[in-house]
Amino acid sequence: MLLRLAYLTVTNAFRHVRTCRSKRPGRPPTVRPIRVLVLRLVRENPGWGYRRVHGELATLGIKVAPSTVWEILKGEGLDPAPQRASATWADFLRSQADALLACDFIETVTLNGHRQDILAVIEHAGRRVRVLGTTAHSTAGWVIQAIRNPVMDLEDANCGARFLIRDRDGKFPALMDEILAGAGIYTVFTGIRMSLGA
Repeated sequence: MLLRLAYLTVTNAFRHVRTCRSKRPGRPPTVRPIRVLVLRLVRENPGWGYRRVHGELATLGIKVAPSTVWEILKGEGLDPAPQRASATWADFLRSQADALLACDFIETVTLNGHRQDILAVIEHAGRRVRVLGTTAHSTAGWVIQAIRNPVMDLEDANCGARFLIRDRDGKFPALMDEILAGAGIYTVFTGIRMSLGA
């Protein structure tokens, strides 16, 4: 009898704990007005991160943890402040496309097995590729002459190109950069062992 009474007491205690337990484990959700205020602050000030928003809320007398502000922003799919406020690399390239050219050598093998170097320039704005020439032996003189022709064409067409992106290939002579600079086109080198192709 005593054992049965102890069993019923324990069973009732567990039942009581189960019914009184909160439906959701963890801390309670943030009230809606605070969520709305956090999102409004971020929308009106895109350069603010979660810590700055937390500081502004504390100034207003609203007590909320920085991690709560971070979770609100994360829940809304908002990136941290630097990514939110800055343009992407693709956006930057699109906005600067009129000013960009890129050139490179393409090595190919002909049907009879001879190797050929093709010098090509791409205009980023229109994605137009200009093949400047092809040769079996790319000498400095050949490259200089090949680069002079498009420079004259670009000047005649009033092209707004200001920068030419190229790699550090030894086939490009230093005089080439001087010719381009004389036409107002400045050479920008890619990083070491980087490819211009996708």
